[in-house]
Amino acid sequence: MRNAQEEAKRHFYPEGTIRRTGELVAEGVHPRDLYALRDAGILDEVTRGAFRLSGSPPLEDPDLVVVGLRVPKAVVCLVSALHFHGMTDQVPRAVHIALPRGMSAPQLNWPPIRTYRFSPPSYEAGAEPHVRDGVQIRVYSPAKTVADCFKFRNKVGIETAVESFRVGLREKRFTPADLMEYARVCRVRAIIRPYAEAML
Repeated sequence: MRNAQEEAKRHFYPEGTIRRTGELVAEGVHPRDLYALRDAGILDEVTRGAFRLSGSPPLEDPDLVVVGLRVPKAVVCLVSALHFHGMTDQVPRAVHIALPRGMSAPQLNWPPIRTYRFSPPSYEAGAEPHVRDGVQIRVYSPAKTVADCFKFRNKVGIETAVESFRVGLREKRFTPADLMEYARVCRVRAIIRPYAEAML
């Protein structure tokens, strides 16, 4: 048994590596050994079915890592995407995620999440892959995020949408043409146009 656990440990180097149970089982590791290592304090369970070595450096963004592991179809959106891109001082109390219409909402004990349903064109547009702590997550681009903030202005506030537009332009995160293309996808061109005319 000890040899099996030592063999299981070898799958977690370098330190900080996050491995899913399913991946490890496919490599011949028995789940019983993973849970024995967890119970012995050698592994930490990041979220259900995902482990890393205890004592590894702190996760850079644990909330997004858990979402990436447990809800792979999620795309980080709205205030969470603004925060990810450094375009707001707001710290979201929950991870805002987009899912395609018709997909059931995920059940997570942690972190808290707010789920938004996007139409197929809007769900796919502007979703960019990023890696946090070795886990792939998807986040909407700055321009798509601003268009989404106007689309969901009743949820996030028109002030948040306008300020994100202003910050994005000032920091050259996108061009006006980029934004208006995503505004077309999100069907908010008429709403954004007066703000664009005032700022440009």
